[in-house]
Amino acid sequence: MKNIIFCDFDGTITAQETFVAVLKQFAPELAGELIPQMYALKVTLRDGVRRILESIPSSRLPEIIEFTRRQPMRAGLPELLDFLQDSSVPFVVVSGGLRSMVEVVLDSLVKHTHAIYAIDIDTSGSHFRVVSPYEGETELVDKVKVMDLYDAANIKIAIGDSVTDLNMALTAPVVFARDRLAKYLDERNKPYIAWNDFFDIRTALIQLWNT
Repeated sequence: MKNIIFCDFDGTITAQETFVAVLKQFAPELAGELIPQMYALKVTLRDGVRRILESIPSSRLPEIIEFTRRQPMRAGLPELLDFLQDSSVPFVVVSGGLRSMVEVVLDSLVKHTHAIYAIDIDTSGSHFRVVSPYEGETELVDKVKVMDLYDAANIKIAIGDSVTDLNMALTAPVVFARDRLAKYLDERNKPYIAWNDFFDIRTALIQLWNT
């Protein structure tokens, strides 16, 4: 059996919740209303994120990209990607945020990922229009649906930090969880490996795969 890793972007690859920060910065009123409801699981991510994104004028995309470019990554990602490449383990980024944000933060590391699944946006109209081929019942990017694209014989490993990763984490046999995601999993008695940075994940995987 082969291993494959599915990793969240916002608050996982980035040291802070960058996509949430963008929503608050560029659609403050609607974000202030809907984000707490999404965290409380009272409004689905699909409906809440779409409403916020589609309230943002298309002309603001360059500002969003520049805002994102300044966001730091969590420590240890290049080293983890080198280790996974040496181990022939694919690293798939699955984000409930914008593809353009993922790509600008990863920069040269994009070529070391196996694939990136995220929200695309159409800016041909006055406001953003969400385009997401992997939309699910509760998510704009259904992370479980993305995982199902890959061979069921693979051992699927999830890495995440928040509510957008909950369904993925409940499905994956091996989960690295921190922050809000860890609390959600504690409430559901789902085992996980706690982590702080990608060095922790690399160390844990070395131990896991050498036992």
